[in-house]
Amino acid sequence: MQEGREKAQEFVVQSQKRGEELVEQAKQAAVEEGDRLVVAARGRIDQERNEARESLRNEVAVLALSGAEQILMREVDANAHREVLDKLTAEI
Repeated sequence: MQEGREKAQEFVVQSQKRGEELVEQAKQAAVEEGDRLVVAARGRIDQERNEARESLRNEVAVLALSGAEQILMREVDANAHREVLDKLTAEI
């Protein structure tokens, strides 16, 4: 009977150890998955930031060309140039 109790206790201890190992493995897997998700999210953020910068550059270039065109189409007059530049500045 004593031997049976000892074996049962041994099984309980082994089961507890195995359970703890499984919990640790699950924690490690969760940490690794979390790290992977963070890296992927940072990559997407960098990509979207670069796309936004490129879009902004394109918009600024279009505005600059539009302003230059408007200035060239008007007669050479400092007040007219100032007015157009003020308008472009407000748009930017």
